[in-house]
Amino acid sequence: MSTTSPTTTTVSVSGMTCGHCVSAVSEELEALAGVEAVDIELNAGGVSTVTITSSNDLSPSEIGEAVAEAGYLVVANEA
Repeated sequence: MSTTSPTTTTVSVSGMTCGHCVSAVSEELEALAGVEAVDIELNAGGVSTVTITSSNDLSPSEIGEAVAEAGYLVVANEA
């Protein structure tokens, strides 16, 4: 059993307006290697807060690409 504690990354994403948007972004992020959970605080039409829990560090570029694949834009990234 691994003793490594999970890493939490928080990013701000613009453009999400509904539950379908949340599902699309969650699905893309959950497909990344090591991602254990995705929690999205939807701010419809504004900037939503996305918290990603993973077993390893995720690079800003891989997070940005996953969010872009769902059709949205990361506007801020904080560890």
